Amino acid sequence: MSKTNILVVEDESIVSKDIQNSLKKLGYNVVGACNKGEDAIDAAREKRPDLVLMDIMLKGEKSGIEAADVIRSEMNIPIIFLTAYADESTLSKAKVTEPYGYILKPFKEIDLHSSIEMAIYKHKKVSEVQKERDFLYSLVENKDSNTKDIIFVKSNSRMVKVDMKDIFYVEALKDYVVINTAVTRYTIHSTMKDIEKKLNPNDFIRVHRSFIARVDKIIAIENHTLVLENDKKVIPIGGSYKDDLQKRLNMV
Repeated sequence: MSKTNILVVEDESIVSKDIQNSLKKLGYNVVGACNKGEDAIDAAREKRPDLVLMDIMLKGEKSGIEAADVIRSEMNIPIIFLTAYADESTLSKAKVTEPYGYILKPFKEIDLHSSIEMAIYKHKKVSEVQKERDFLYSLVENKDSNTKDIIFVKSNSRMVKVDMKDIFYVEALKDYVVINTAVTRYTIHSTMKDIEKKLNPNDFIRVHRSFIARVDKIIAIENHTLVLENDKKVIPIGGSYKDDLQKRLNMV
């Protein structure tokens, strides 16, 4: 397994050397060391480290906070701040850059190690979620006939293709949405509003605050409920959705 590459940004030379030595003892690879914010940005662009240890209070034109903001927004590299200042004002300014942690000086090697490992792990997971989200959005926005009738959902760490014609209904469960086909249920972290945008409005209709049904799967209406084909699933009809449903089904 390759070593984690770390850029150290610290304007106190003795502290910087101490950090570098600790990182090497812990098995990390130090790809560079800077003492100014502007140099840190250049080094991050050139070295593309896995993580940056950044002193909040740097001498020079750019503070550690300003340099971190550029590195995060431009290169999406996780930042851990090094600071001897834990006052509320400093932390309020720093948190805007969305750091992956803070290490107070003087630090212990165990704190350095745990902070780095947690930051690397969290950044990896955040990046995976972002890639999946971007992928799904690209599919939704793609008007090509080959993709407009399918969606991809996450199932057991895999992205699974689901034909919209196979979806019977969608159900909201707190912070999750369950997509129901004749044979499978896919539970995803989303909202009904987002899912509704992804479904073809010609084929699906919102019938309740917590339910979206595929129109051609409806076989009957009984009182205030819909009956769907195949497994005879019964779902409720919300009062505010009744008029739209009647128009869509051409009721007489």
